Amino acid sequence: MNDQSRRSALWPALVAPADHGRSDLCATGARGVRVRYDDGTERLCGTSGLWNTPLGYGNEAITQAAAAALTDASYLGVFRYENAYARRAADALVEVAGPAHYQRVMFSTSGGAANDLVTKIVRHYQLVAGRPRRAVVVGLRSSYHGLTFGSFALTGDDLGQALYRVDQRYVRHVTPNRIDELDELMRRQGDQIAAVVVEPVLGTGALPLERAFVDRLLAHRRTHGYLLVADEVATGFGRTGPFFASAAWSEQPDLLVTSKGLTNGTMAAAAVLLGTEVAEALEGVGAVVSHAETQAGTPPTCAAILATLAEFTRLDAIARGHALGASLDARLARLVEAHPLLESTTGVGLFRALRVRTPQGAALPDAEVPALVGAVRAEGAVVHPGPAGIQLLPALVYTEDELDELVDAVARGLDRYADATRREGPAGLRPALVAVAP
Repeated sequence: MNDQSRRSALWPALVAPADHGRSDLCATGARGVRVRYDDGTERLCGTSGLWNTPLGYGNEAITQAAAAALTDASYLGVFRYENAYARRAADALVEVAGPAHYQRVMFSTSGGAANDLVTKIVRHYQLVAGRPRRAVVVGLRSSYHGLTFGSFALTGDDLGQALYRVDQRYVRHVTPNRIDELDELMRRQGDQIAAVVVEPVLGTGALPLERAFVDRLLAHRRTHGYLLVADEVATGFGRTGPFFASAAWSEQPDLLVTSKGLTNGTMAAAAVLLGTEVAEALEGVGAVVSHAETQAGTPPTCAAILATLAEFTRLDAIARGHALGASLDARLARLVEAHPLLESTTGVGLFRALRVRTPQGAALPDAEVPALVGAVRAEGAVVHPGPAGIQLLPALVYTEDELDELVDAVARGLDRYADATRREGPAGLRPALVAVAP
């Protein structure tokens, strides 16, 4: 499907060069929860874009709001200035996240850049608080926080940090849900830790943090004085049930990062919400955090944020997401029980993963995951690769019929992958008949 003679100059992200130019990987349009491709096919989107279109594609209210702002203001930034759109969007985000706890908002353009900003904020805060030794930032193994250099250092998956000489001297990682590892790190370095940054549900593998682990993080926060940061780039905007997953914690984080659902995928946008203690400490000394991005907090971006929040209310999206999450849970439980290639399902709400076995019974190797993703694509649905399997992140506006269609496509894709493996051997040892880049 790769026509080198008509391949464009585009170098797509995280796609092997051999797959550049493939027509079945080139999207030409999208509407609702379906995506059209250059090879003439249309597929059900089981990933909400890159997890960032919880309301589906082509929402007209969001489109119109962004278009009006482009006409009215085009470009107004928050670099040494403010703009009225950014003020309104910041107030709306504080309101939905909880004004009893959050007080201020800093805008960014991506989850990765926002996590870079977080690292600056937490170290600046510790200096203001008179604790200059606190510079270490702790993340979780298998976590994903972005690929800019600061967030890349914090990311707990090995994605080539050593290759790119990413500086991780002031970063530590512990295994998610391993209280013993957390306790040991605090015993050794508790007085050096500026912050602990966690995804409430790890994006890699859809692994939820257990309540006992979160409670221990909160207890250590009280003892050691670090800041707790909830990276809700993926879990925000109803993905796991509540508007923000950390709302279910017994105590709230000091900082909250949001991005993917913030504009329903229409703009490059992210935001860091500052809790009252952090905001007042920085403001009290007149601190100017050294971070700015040209396109952060612009009128079309903030208009899209405001429209997305309004559409969540109009569509009752949180309640719809709750109901769909329960339906998906039941469907996946039945699928795991019925299909011989399925080991288990993890995750919560509309943030799910399926762990897959090979036809021989072993955990699916990483090299086989693209073939499985491709097999499901061939059966009509787009899914995301995950550890030893695939991930499903349907939009909050799915119908029950579309949920059935997604699960049925996954089941058929599993069968297709098994048949190809029996005929031709593992994908790593045969031509990439249905492989796609992970």
